[in-house]
Amino acid sequence: MSKPSAPRRLYTPRTSRRFTPRLDPEALGQVTERIARFFGTGRYLLLQTLMVLTWIALNLFAAHWRWDPYPFILLNLAFSTQAAYAAPLILLAQNRQENRDRVALEEDRRRAAQTKADTEYLARELAALRLAIGEVPTRDYLRHELESLRTLMADLQSARPDADPARAIDGVERGARKTL
Repeated sequence: MSKPSAPRRLYTPRTSRRFTPRLDPEALGQVTERIARFFGTGRYLLLQTLMVLTWIALNLFAAHWRWDPYPFILLNLAFSTQAAYAAPLILLAQNRQENRDRVALEEDRRRAAQTKADTEYLARELAALRLAIGEVPTRDYLRHELESLRTLMADLQSARPDADPARAIDGVERGARKTL
């Protein structure tokens, strides 16, 4: 049994019954790049030179195989055809490379902008930390203040030798609180 077909809608046009080849632009571009890269190699130049020498040798010395006599019109036609196809293929490959370069440049610009923003953020955070650290007492400052308190206590104790040192400390603390 065959599978039932979907109902046809009259408002939807039928697809063409002709075969139309569909080329993937990416696949075509990759093929053109490979050909363009091959045209620029020493291997291609060597193969082309060997083919031309073989062509000329066969047409000059093999009397029964002479399909292209001396002015080598057919060989010139082959070279013209090859040049007619090579130039557009090379241009296609260059266009694809320019597109890749443009995308890479945009990505580099985006990455540079992100790096700049990150750097500016870190610079602001570092400046904020420096300001915050500027408000925190340093070791030298605390040492100096403790030294001042010790000399003050020593002065108080020498002024009143009979005074209790614990009371003197309480008095210093009260005096320090009043000044704050």
